[in-house]
Amino acid sequence: MGNSGSHVGQNFCSQFLPEEQAEIDRLFDALSSDKNSPNVSSKSFSLKALQNHVGGAVPLEMVTRLYDGMRRVDLTGKAKGPSENVSQEQFTASMSHLLKGNSEEKSLMIMKMLSATEGPVKAREVQKFTEDLVGSVVHVLSHRQELRGWTGKEAPGPAPRVQVLAAQLLSEMKLQDGKRFLGPQWLDCDCDRAMIEDWVFRVPHVAIFLSVVIHKGFLILCSSLDLTTLVPECQVDQGRGFESILDILSVMYINAHLPREQRHCWRLLFSSELHGHSFSQLCGHITHRGPCVAVLEDHDKHVFGGFASCSWEVKPQFQGDDRCFLFSICPSMAVYTHTGYNDHYMYLNHGQQTIPNGLGMGGQHNYFGLWVDVDFGKGHSRAKPTCTTYNSPQLSAQENFQFDKMEVWAVGDPSEEQLAKGNKSILDVDPEAQALLEISGRSRHSEGLREIPDDE
Repeated sequence: MGNSGSHVGQNFCSQFLPEEQAEIDRLFDALSSDKNSPNVSSKSFSLKALQNHVGGAVPLEMVTRLYDGMRRVDLTGKAKGPSENVSQEQFTASMSHLLKGNSEEKSLMIMKMLSATEGPVKAREVQKFTEDLVGSVVHVLSHRQELRGWTGKEAPGPAPRVQVLAAQLLSEMKLQDGKRFLGPQWLDCDCDRAMIEDWVFRVPHVAIFLSVVIHKGFLILCSSLDLTTLVPECQVDQGRGFESILDILSVMYINAHLPREQRHCWRLLFSSELHGHSFSQLCGHITHRGPCVAVLEDHDKHVFGGFASCSWEVKPQFQGDDRCFLFSICPSMAVYTHTGYNDHYMYLNHGQQTIPNGLGMGGQHNYFGLWVDVDFGKGHSRAKPTCTTYNSPQLSAQENFQFDKMEVWAVGDPSEEQLAKGNKSILDVDPEAQALLEISGRSRHSEGLREIPDDE
């Protein structure tokens, strides 16, 4: 892109509002007056000063990357190389680009965080940056106690979830010939500024993760960062010790694909660990509870599931709409949305003689993209070559799989009808009895006749 496209330029203008710029200036003043950097000019700050300010909130690798990116900013277009320390102008320009900039400005900073030289970088350098970035998000949210009830502990599996999510983000990058970055064979390919810019533009998580690391790591302009749609609140019945199949990265990845109004809260409806290995218990806990995410882990440690956009109902017909999707978490992360081929989005049946009994998503009877059998603990994912409804491959390690762990989470706020059902009747205490009534087609006569609770 030439020299004019690779530096910030003399006409740089901060994009911060006056009150925001004042906060940026105060942080610079604190960094540049760090007493542990006595040999540094008061008009600049050192890596040591930045490390001291951040403390343990951000991993050292990412602090160093950010610092190097700042001191490589060339405001004149005449610099022979990186400055020894970071000036106020470099700091303001860097923060403006990273927090307020467009994809072009953000990609400029990412390139500077990757390399001290102009020109393309190897794909393996972008891979390492992406892994550092993803790992830093978990680290800083955990350090600042912003996990909102989820665990920051690494989930078990053949590959760490940091690497799995980083690989997913990288798979969205288009190489020079238009192909996707899909594996180790591409690591020696060149990635130029235009490719990085296109990647940042199309993959929002890159910019979002950078902003989280800076806002929460540097404790700067935190009021402008809304974590509620990135990290949903985890709600589990009090007093129940529980550790989800999902780690924080898996939750953030799935959550990003939900309708926006449902991203702020996940409520546990069913867990085989808490509620037992019973299909009737599953039906009793998840029916008529609104949109929800179902996830399970098979005996080969593959983690996968689906999003149901509507309440589950026990009935012999397919249900749901085109907002439903299937997903994989381990060994790889991916989301599979509707193809338009058919409307076989969701299926839940029990107690029928002639048609399958179980929970299914996508495909057709006996060939579901995801199937949990009424004989709880067994299922299948039959997709040769892909599921007709969602274009998903086989999600499980084996076509016919076994599992011990399954969870279903309601997402978003419950409706008034669902809240009303929270006032327990004797049937609610026994979900199996509730499910059997629904299966038999009998109405629940106590429904709607509950006493109005006293205001507390």
